[in-house]
Amino acid sequence: MKITALESIQLAAYPNLVHVLVETDEGVTGLGETFLGADAVAAWIHENAAPYLLGKDPLHIERHWQALKGFVGMNSSSTENRGRSAIDIALWDIFGKVTGQPLHQLLGGKVRDSIPVYNTCAGPFYARAIPVAGEVSTNNWQLGQGDRSLEDMDAFLTDPGRLARELVAEGIAGMKMWPFDLHVGKSDGHHITAADLEATVDLFRRIRDAVGGQIDIMVDLHTLWDLPTATKIARALEEVEPAWIEDPIRPDDVGALAEFRRSTRIPTTAGETLGTRWSYRDVLEARAVDVVMTDPVWAGGVSEVRRIAAMAEAYQRPVTMHDCNGPVQFTVGVNLSVHLPNATHQESVRAYHRTWYRDLAENVAPIQDGLATPLDTPGHGVELRPDALDSPGARRRRSTAKGMDS
Repeated sequence: MKITALESIQLAAYPNLVHVLVETDEGVTGLGETFLGADAVAAWIHENAAPYLLGKDPLHIERHWQALKGFVGMNSSSTENRGRSAIDIALWDIFGKVTGQPLHQLLGGKVRDSIPVYNTCAGPFYARAIPVAGEVSTNNWQLGQGDRSLEDMDAFLTDPGRLARELVAEGIAGMKMWPFDLHVGKSDGHHITAADLEATVDLFRRIRDAVGGQIDIMVDLHTLWDLPTATKIARALEEVEPAWIEDPIRPDDVGALAEFRRSTRIPTTAGETLGTRWSYRDVLEARAVDVVMTDPVWAGGVSEVRRIAAMAEAYQRPVTMHDCNGPVQFTVGVNLSVHLPNATHQESVRAYHRTWYRDLAENVAPIQDGLATPLDTPGHGVELRPDALDSPGARRRRSTAKGMDS
C-alpha cells in the first residue's frame, strides 16, 4: 500500500478548521483534522509533508511521525505540529480501515466502555471566526447566534442555576466556564477589582445554591492573567470547590505555574495548548499540574497523546482530552479516553455536538446520559458529509506525484 495523494479541505463556514485526506492506491482514505491557522497548516501539508509522504507506506505511522517534525516549533503546538497531528490521525484512521478495527482497539482495547463528559458552556458559534491579534477573547464569544436554547455561555452569565439544573438532568458530570475573561481587557490581566471578582464568583455560588455538589465546576482562565492575579482569583473561588482551575497562567513558565499550584487547594489543570511530550515533561517534572489536559489535533496526534498520557500516569497524574475544535478531534478524544487508564473526563460542547458537528460530519461519537461512547466502525469512524464538502466557498487542494491541484 502506498500514499498517492494528500488533500486539504477548508470550508468557508468553519475558517479555523482544516481537514486532511490521505489517499492510498488501494482505495483506503484516512481523515485528519486540526484547528487554528488553517491556511498556514494547509500550506505546510502541501509544501513540506506531501513531498515526503507521497509513495510511502501509510502504515509506517511512527516512522512518519518522526520524519515530519519541523525544523522550528518542534516542541510546541506550532503550525508544523498541528499539520503533523492531522496527518497522524489520518494514518491511524487508515490503519483501522485496513485492519477492520476501531481506533480504540488498535490502541490496545478499552479499559472502560464509556467516559463521563463535562459541558464546556459555549454557544454554537463560539470561536467560529478567525481570531484577530490584539483583540480580547470575548470578541469571539459570538453570543446570540444560532440556537438560543444551546447558548450556554449566555445562560451561565444570566441564570447559572437554571443551566446547572438542566445539565444535571441530562446526567452531565461537570460544567466549565470562563467568565473572568470579561475583565481581562481592563488591565491586560494584571489586576481584577474587588467588585468584578465578587460579582464573577457569585455566578458560581448560584450553581452551588441550585444543585449543590451534583455537578463539578471547572473554571478556565485561558492563560490571560499574571501570577498574583490568578492566585487572587483562585483563592476567591475556593469556597465553591471547583473540580479544577484550568490554564491559570502560561504553562510554558513552569516555575510560575508550580508556584500557582502550591498557592491554592483547587486542583490545577493545564496543557491543551502544549505540543509533544517534551513540553509536558517539563510541566510534570516541576509538579506544576494536578490534571494533564491534552489535545490530539494540537499535541502531535494519536501517536503522541498516548505517550503524553503514559508519562502523566508515571507521575501519578490523571489526563483529560480537550475538545472545542471539531468532530474528528472529539471522536478521536473519546477513543483515547476509553483506552487510557488515567483518563477521567472527556470535554464536550453540547452546542457543537448537537449542531455543526453533525452538519459537518457523519458518525460523530455519541453522548447519552452524560457518557461518551466511541464508534465501533473501523478507524475513528468520522467521515465528512458530501454536502458539506460541496458547500459554497470550499477550498480543496490536492497534492499528488504530478503536483498540486487547487
